Amino acid sequence: MVKILIADDEEDIRDIVTWYLSREGFEVFAAADGHAAVDIETAHLPDLLILDVMMPGLSGWEIAKAVQRNVPIIFLTALDAENDKINGFKLGADDYIAKPFSPRELVARVHAVLRRTGKLTLPGDVLQVPPLSLEPGTQRVMVNERTIELSTKEFELLYFLLRHPHTIFTRENLLVNLWGYDFDGDERTVDTTIKRIRRKL
Repeated sequence: MVKILIADDEEDIRDIVTWYLSREGFEVFAAADGHAAVDIETAHLPDLLILDVMMPGLSGWEIAKAVQRNVPIIFLTALDAENDKINGFKLGADDYIAKPFSPRELVARVHAVLRRTGKLTLPGDVLQVPPLSLEPGTQRVMVNERTIELSTKEFELLYFLLRHPHTIFTRENLLVNLWGYDFDGDERTVDTTIKRIRRKL
């Protein structure tokens, strides 16, 4: 499931954005201030950040600078001057939406950014990292056009890693994102699963 973080100090905006995005099937995390947003980003590694600029603790600008990985960002803010937009794009924003906004338009822009950045796939889409190709809809994995049989958890782990290139994960990161917070098994489960993937590939 694609994970999205909405960070805004206005509760009404957090609620309406959460409602619209959840209805689209996204897993949504909400933060009321900048420090909470950074904590959620670090713990859950969302696939997209929707950031207000003026927030307590850390501003949206500061959050964008603090993120240590390549993740799409949409600024959703009342700052609509040209210089503000330019600053947002200089910080790596993929889109910039001024308040007041249309929730339906926001959803459409979220879909567009996720598709453009490879974070969202539709049935029939293929994630290709030669010589690997993965089809999320069918969980089909091919290496040099040869089909590789993976279990569901093996596929999920491989797909997760390929969607986050150049990112270092701890075992805890992977357990939380793929096995869930309620997993009470051995953290070496990650090592075992990766070994099986390597052997099959």
